[in-house]
Amino acid sequence: MSEQSSSAAASSARGVVFVDGIRTPFGKAGPKGMYADTRADDLVVKSIRELLRRNPELPPERVDEVGIAATTQTGDQGLTIGRTSALFAGLPQSVPGFAVDRMCAGAMTAVTTTASGIGFGQYDVVIAGGVEHMGRHPMGEGVDPNPRFLADRLVDPSALVMGNTAENLHDRYPSITKDRTDAYAVASQEKYDAAKRAGLIGETLVPVATKSAAGWGLATEDEPPRPGTTLENLAALKTPFRPAGRVTAGNAAGLNDGATAAILAGEDTAAELGLKVGMRMVGFAFAGVDPAVMGVGPVPATEKLLARTGLSIGDIGLFEINEAFAVQVLAFTEHFGIADDDARVNQWGGAIACGHPLASSGVRLMTQLSRQFATRPDVRYGLTTMCIGLGMGGSVIWENPNFDGSK
Repeated sequence: MSEQSSSAAASSARGVVFVDGIRTPFGKAGPKGMYADTRADDLVVKSIRELLRRNPELPPERVDEVGIAATTQTGDQGLTIGRTSALFAGLPQSVPGFAVDRMCAGAMTAVTTTASGIGFGQYDVVIAGGVEHMGRHPMGEGVDPNPRFLADRLVDPSALVMGNTAENLHDRYPSITKDRTDAYAVASQEKYDAAKRAGLIGETLVPVATKSAAGWGLATEDEPPRPGTTLENLAALKTPFRPAGRVTAGNAAGLNDGATAAILAGEDTAAELGLKVGMRMVGFAFAGVDPAVMGVGPVPATEKLLARTGLSIGDIGLFEINEAFAVQVLAFTEHFGIADDDARVNQWGGAIACGHPLASSGVRLMTQLSRQFATRPDVRYGLTTMCIGLGMGGSVIWENPNFDGSK
């Protein structure tokens, strides 16, 4: 082996840090939603521009890659949206970009994929995020599922409808009753409302100009939350996926529009440029499960990740879970022996309150965890975890750079 080859082979992993994250306010999908006449790619562009504005220490030409996720990659979510968004955001033409799809964990995968490039020394700084305009592009738009899915019995027919998979998860965990999921949903709304009133949510948002038949507007806050939701309200809702079922519009995330973006960097590059460090990546893992109970995905993904890192669930001081369905969160917490009302879990509420624009949500979780770390020097590790359509789960463990063991 030549000296040059030996040197190249000796390259080793380096630390990866989450610098900053941002998101648009999340809207309700559909013709009456605030983004009905706003393009999906413009939501991403606004997010990237705000990231650069908030982090002036980062020279735009130092960005090595832009990875943007979308579940439905067509129309204004198509055309390699990572590249087109970079161009419209004003990044130099020398900055490349790509698109990625892992359904709900698209932005999470954009982060882990580009972070891997940083760790291997091939990137120094990246922008990763996601977008979903479910009003323009409903989940499954234009897809043509292979008939062998059902003909060859590769999956149960219920696996292709997310609400049905949530009902199946209730079957698997009979102790998770509708009363429990409704109580969890009420708590999510209450926690989100408290965080919003404290100014914590607003700090993570970039205002977006919107256009409609009535003229121009400005989106400054999330559209989906329902403050004042009560158990009595939720008890009266229909169960659309199964007669006398347990999943309702009140204990599940809605159909939403929105975008997210984040800056990640090598820890050495962050120090060189004077970039802040919101948190350090410890590790990540994805796992597959039976698609008919896709909501259980975070459990094996987290088990795999804990085994890889040598940590235990007790080492995790903060959890950010995507909340596609309340039963999905409670299946995770029940598996790990965590109480339904544990204060470590989604302390600013979750997607049941603020919304879940599919591929964008992973970076929302990370952005919130990073900001929570800043005020919690007593917490060393946090987890962002998600269930993923078609039977998967994804988890990322992060370390708090503000950790002070004496606290």
